[in-house]
Amino acid sequence: MDILFENVSHIYQKNTPFEFKALEEVSFHIPAGSFAAIIGHTGSGKSTLIQHFNGLLKPTSGHIRMGDFNITAEKKVKDIMDLRKRVGVVFQYPEHQLFEETVEKDIQFGPKNFGLSQDKIDSRLPEVLKSVNLPEGLLSRSPFDLSGGQMRRVAIAGVLMMSPDLLVLDEPTAGLDPRGQKEMMDMFSRVHKETQRTTILVTHSMEDALKYADYVFIMNHGKLVMEGTPLEVFQKEEALNQVGLAVPEVIKFLHAFESRFGQSIPFKGQSIQELAKEMTEIVRRGVKDE
Repeated sequence: MDILFENVSHIYQKNTPFEFKALEEVSFHIPAGSFAAIIGHTGSGKSTLIQHFNGLLKPTSGHIRMGDFNITAEKKVKDIMDLRKRVGVVFQYPEHQLFEETVEKDIQFGPKNFGLSQDKIDSRLPEVLKSVNLPEGLLSRSPFDLSGGQMRRVAIAGVLMMSPDLLVLDEPTAGLDPRGQKEMMDMFSRVHKETQRTTILVTHSMEDALKYADYVFIMNHGKLVMEGTPLEVFQKEEALNQVGLAVPEVIKFLHAFESRFGQSIPFKGQSIQELAKEMTEIVRRGVKDE
């Protein structure tokens, strides 16, 4: 799904003493098939922004195009339910929304309410379970008997069952341990590559944005203050510090090495351990040359 925001502003409780401008003249384009990250502190406008993707909020001014859908303040969105079928949102702690007797019923609840036929649900279920790494043997169990990570995967499976054109991930690793965070983000990355659907990650993690996203947007006080590829944005250490964000550790690592040894290493997604091996080889060659 192709996404275009043109001078979008959103004001809560407009024309009241409690008026608050959450978004101000935000413009950007996310091409279909992209994996984009939206980064910013609490209060930066991230949550307000993503509620515009599926029409939960409308802009106070400006224009939004979501695929074939146009959203403005003046006009009612036609076929709003169709838009919401095509935009899947994984909120923080999605497992808190589980309530059915079995895993299977919970996964099917959303799709059934959106009018997906039982035939389509049955045909999609095995593929979705594979995508989120859940065995079919869990379908008859209560979701509340599962581990926290499995419960989250059940909730995510319910979103993926709709086969959305856009997948919005709102802090999807919140509350997980480091291993669980990596497994969850690797899963989303794999699903993105397999389906080529547009994916938007809302995160505080600069490391996740660097590793998984191909484009980054930085929000601050309701404004879009920076955008570009992760490497382009994360080279701007001073500008990031001004909005209270830090450069990813791996980028700091590379800068420190270049400053100490006078040689740069291109970042191509390497882990700290992989970079350490490259650095060791460079230092050894330097010692031999001396």
